[in-house]
Amino acid sequence: MRTIAFLLAAALLAPAANEYSDRRAPGFSLPDSSFAQHDPQDYRGKVLLVDVMVTTCPTCSQLADTLVSLTRKYGDKIGIISVVTLPDTMADTTAFAAKHGITWPIVFDSGQMIASYLKVTPANPQIHFPHLFFIDGQGTIRNDFGPADEASLTVEKLSAVIDHLLSPTRKL
Repeated sequence: MRTIAFLLAAALLAPAANEYSDRRAPGFSLPDSSFAQHDPQDYRGKVLLVDVMVTTCPTCSQLADTLVSLTRKYGDKIGIISVVTLPDTMADTTAFAAKHGITWPIVFDSGQMIASYLKVTPANPQIHFPHLFFIDGQGTIRNDFGPADEASLTVEKLSAVIDHLLSPTRKL
C-alpha cells in the first residue's frame, strides 16, 4: 500500500511533458568556441539538458544562473549543452560564459539543430528563446520548457524533473 501511495505521489509531482517531448532526441554534432565537437551521444547514461538560448535574452541569463546551481547540486550526474545561433558570436558567448560562471560547452548552430528540436516548419516558422530540453540516459526527450514556462525555470522545479529522470523506479 505504501509503495502504491509513493508511486502515485511521484506521478502527480512529475512534471508533464510539453509538445516537443516524448520523442528520440535529434542527433547533432556542433562546435564550441575551441572548435571541439559536442554530441548528445557523448552523454548517454546521464540526464542531458540542452539549452537553446541567445546571449541577449534576460530570461536566458536567469536560466544560465539556474543551470549553474543545478551543476553544483548534481555534479556529473547531469550534462548540459547550451546552443546558440546567429547573431551570437564567439566573443558574445565567451563573455556570457564568464559572466555566469558557465563551465559546460556553448555550441554554435547554423539553425538546423534548433529547427529540428523545435520542429520548425513553414507552418511553424518562429523560434522563441530560451528553450530547455531534458534528455534521458537513453536519448529520449522527456520534458521541455519554453518561454511560456518561465515560472518553471527555477532550481526547485527543474530539480523535480531531474530527480524523476534519475529515479531508478521511474516509468517511461
